[in-house]
Amino acid sequence: ATRIQLGSKVKLEDGDGKAMEYTIVGAAEARPTEGMISNESPVGRSLLGKRVGDEVQIQVPRGVLRLTVTGIS
Repeated sequence: ATRIQLGSKVKLEDGDGKAMEYTIVGAAEARPTEGMISNESPVGRSLLGKRVGDEVQIQVPRGVLRLTVTGIS
């Protein structure tokens, strides 16, 4: 896949170079502790439609989270 959509497995890197992996799922299947985030969550919603190399900035309770998309499958 070239763009993130429902069902995409997404590899991300934060500003500190820490890698993470999430699968974008519907709200009913969301299990954040298992890496399955809802397409309706702030992170999931901001990732939809993005491509590898895109950077997203997400407002979270701790401040602004900057993530770079490093892979989509």
